Amino acid sequence: MFGGIKSPPKPRQSTQNHSAQNTDLSFMAVRRVKRGWLWEPLFATEEQISLSPIYIGQLKSDLDKQDGNLKYILTGEGAGSIFVMDEYDGKIYVKQKLDREKKPFYSLRAKAINRSTHLPVEPESEFIIKVRDVNDHEPQFLDGPYEATVPEMSPEGTSVIQVTATDGDDPSYGNSARLLYSLIQGQPYFSVEPKTGVIRMAAQMDRETKDQYLVIIQAKDMVGQPGAFSATVTVTINLSDVNDNPPKFQQRLYHMSVSEEAPVGTTVGKVFAEDNDIGENAAMNYSIEGDSSHVFDIITNNETQEGIILLKKTVDYESKRRYSIQAKVVNKYIDERFLKEGPFEDKTIIKINVEDADEPPVFTSENYVMEIVEGAMSGSLVGVVTARDPDNDDSPVRYSIVQSTPLKRLFSISEQNGTIITTKPLDREIASWHNITVTATETRNPEKISEANVYIQVLDINDNAPEFAKYYETFVCENAVSGQLIKTISAVDQDDSAEGHHFNFSLAPEATNNSHFTVKDNQVFFLAIVTIKQQKKKSPFSEKMEEFRENIVSYDDEGGGEEDTEAFDISALRTRTLMRTHKPRRKVTSEIHNLYRQSLQVGPDSAIFRQFISEKLEEANTDPTVPPYDSLQTYAFEGTGSLAGSLSSLGSNMSDADQSYDYLADWGPHFKQLAGMYTSHRSVGD
Repeated sequence: MFGGIKSPPKPRQSTQNHSAQNTDLSFMAVRRVKRGWLWEPLFATEEQISLSPIYIGQLKSDLDKQDGNLKYILTGEGAGSIFVMDEYDGKIYVKQKLDREKKPFYSLRAKAINRSTHLPVEPESEFIIKVRDVNDHEPQFLDGPYEATVPEMSPEGTSVIQVTATDGDDPSYGNSARLLYSLIQGQPYFSVEPKTGVIRMAAQMDRETKDQYLVIIQAKDMVGQPGAFSATVTVTINLSDVNDNPPKFQQRLYHMSVSEEAPVGTTVGKVFAEDNDIGENAAMNYSIEGDSSHVFDIITNNETQEGIILLKKTVDYESKRRYSIQAKVVNKYIDERFLKEGPFEDKTIIKINVEDADEPPVFTSENYVMEIVEGAMSGSLVGVVTARDPDNDDSPVRYSIVQSTPLKRLFSISEQNGTIITTKPLDREIASWHNITVTATETRNPEKISEANVYIQVLDINDNAPEFAKYYETFVCENAVSGQLIKTISAVDQDDSAEGHHFNFSLAPEATNNSHFTVKDNQVFFLAIVTIKQQKKKSPFSEKMEEFRENIVSYDDEGGGEEDTEAFDISALRTRTLMRTHKPRRKVTSEIHNLYRQSLQVGPDSAIFRQFISEKLEEANTDPTVPPYDSLQTYAFEGTGSLAGSLSSLGSNMSDADQSYDYLADWGPHFKQLAGMYTSHRSVGD
C-alpha cells in the first residue's frame, strides 16, 4: 500500500499464550466502553495533478498504540481507485484529479481491526471527503442576448431590464462564484447596478433623434479581482414612441381649383401635416374653420393621415369666383405631460378658385303648374315657361316638348319664347290633369339641355247632363196603401261641382197621365217614388168568400215542417191590444192586410208577439160559439235560426206570377201539402 508504514516483525508466541491473548482482546473489544475515532477535516482540492498520491487527511483510532497491531480498511465511493488509505496509520491519499462541478463530495467508510484476531477494534464509520473548489469556470449569460423597450423621454433612473449571469464554481466557498456587473458600452445614456445587473436610464432620450441603442454588459467573478474570469452580453434597447411632437403643415398656403360643374362630394385637393411621432401618437383630425365650412368640407384619411378637401355645396362661377378657407389639424391623442411644450395643433390657409364652365340653361322654376278651361278652342294659351343661359355669353335658348309622350298632340310650345298652347280642345272628364316635360337647349351648344315639369289642370264646365246611377226596375204589391214608398232612385253627373250636385226630379211627360204614382223630389242626389192610389187586383179566390182564416206556423225548432204546425184564428191578430174578455169574432176579410203589416212590425222573436199569440190562442180555445172555418195558410215567418229563406211572397218585390214553386216538390213528403197548395194557387192565378 502506497505510503503505508510497515511495523517490525514480532517474536513467536506459544499457542497457549496466543489463545489467551485472543481471549483478552475479544474481551476488551466487547467490554470497551469509551473508544472513538480521531478525525481531521477531510478536503480534496479539485483540478490537482501529481505523479504521486496527494495526502488529504488521516483517520485514527484512540486505541492505536502505534505498534502496528491495528489495520485500517477503507471502503465506499472511489475507495482503492481514487482514494487509498495506509492500513497502518489511517492516512488517506487521492490518486486522481477531481472535478467539483462533476462530483462535489464522496461518501466512504472506514474500520479498524486487530491484525491478529481480525476482530473489529472500531465499528465501521461513514465519513465524507469534500472536493474543494477552485476558480475554474467563467461566468455565463444563459438568456442573452437581451432586447428591451422603454418609452422615450423616460426620467433618469427608470428601470429598463435586468441581466443575469451564472458561474459554475462553488458560491459557498471563496469568491469564485461572486460576480460583479459593469457597463462596457452604453454610456452616458444607461447605467447598470454592479450586484444585481439591473440596467437603468441615465438620461432622457428622444426617439425622434435615435430610436435604438446597443449596450454591452460584463460580468466578472472573484468580485472583479485580478485574474478573475469574465463574460459579456449585448442588450438591444429600443425607445418606444410617445406623443411629444405636434403636427405641422408642410405649407403655410395651398392653392386649389374646382369647376362650377363639379357635383357635391367632388375631391378638391389634399393637405398634409407632418408628425414626427408614429402610430396612434401621429393620428390627427382635420377641420375647416370660418364661414366656408358650408361650401367645403375636409375629412381625414386614417391610412395616409392626409386631409381631403371635399365640395359640400355646388359653386357658381358667376356668383363667386374664389374662396379662402382656413384648415386646422389636431392630434387625436394628447399626452398631458407634454402640453407645456405648446398646443398640439397647426393651421394653414387654402385658396380655392372656381373655374368657369359652359352650363345648361336654367328654368325659373323646376316645376310649373298651369290651368285651362275644358273645351277651350285650339290655340288657347296655357302658360309660359322661361329659361336663360347662366353663363356670361348668355346664349339664346330654344324650347321644346319631350317627344316621348303622346301629350305632344295636345299641346305645343313656341321655340323662341316658351309659350304653351293647346292643339285641340280638352275634355276634363277624359283627363283632368296633363303632365308634360319641357326642354331648354342652348342654340350655340346643343349639348347643354335642361328640363322642367309642367303640370296642366283642366278646369271643369257644366257640359254633361245628369244620368241615373243605374237601370231601375221595381215592383209594388196590389194592396200598397197611398203614400207608401216604392223605390228610391239617384242620379250622377260627370261634371265637377265644388258645392256638390243638386238635381230636380220629376216624372217624364209621357208618365204624367198615370195617376197611380208620383215622385217626391228631395232636392239632392235621389228621389222617392210613392203610390198615390191603391190598386185593386182581382182575387184568385171565390168572390163569395167573406172571411179568411190563417194558420200561423211556428218553426222555432226547425223541425218537421207542416207536421209541427198549429192552426190559429188569424182574425184575432187584427189589433195588438190584448183582449182578456170574450168578444164576438169579427170578420177578418177587411182586416187581413192590416194584420200582415202588424206582423211585419213585430218580429217572431218579440216577447210581445209571443204573449199576444198565447192569449189569442186561449181566447179561441174557450169560445164555443165559433164554428170551424177553412183557412188560407201563409208562411210569413219561419222562426229564428232557420237556414231557409222566407217562403211568403208578401215581402217580395216580385209577384206570385213571376215566381216558380216547382222546387217545393223536391223537398220530400213533409212539404207535399205545401207544394200542392202553392202549385194550385199559381194555377188559379194563371
